[in-house]
Amino acid sequence: MSVENVNVVKAFLDASLRRDMTRLAELADPALELHGTVGGVQEGRVYRGLAEVIREYDEVDGEAWEERRIEPEDFLDADDEVVVLLHEFRRGRGSGVELEADTAAVFRVRDGRVVRMQGFLDRTAARQAAGLPE
Repeated sequence: MSVENVNVVKAFLDASLRRDMTRLAELADPALELHGTVGGVQEGRVYRGLAEVIREYDEVDGEAWEERRIEPEDFLDADDEVVVLLHEFRRGRGSGVELEADTAAVFRVRDGRVVRMQGFLDRTAARQAAGLPE
């Protein structure tokens, strides 16, 4: 079990939620890639580098959502990848429409830094992408 990789992802998510850019820069590989969520509107898009990833999140959060919470529920070790089971809550800006979903993200870690991230609307698909049993 790669406890180190799980701890890197936990620290990365914590820094992200706290908007600690200094810590994020320490935990993100310079070649960091964010791949659009499988099954989502951004599927197929790739964002490269921490600055571009942050800009994407800021634009999505700022334009579409009045409130957005992402709560990690579990971390599943898959060697150089970590599957994070998430609970997401969103409230639409202007509309007030509330959405809740159980999703997942797969993080790839190399040399103690996050090099790749991809969200999944389907938790089973995330497990499969990381080579874990359903």
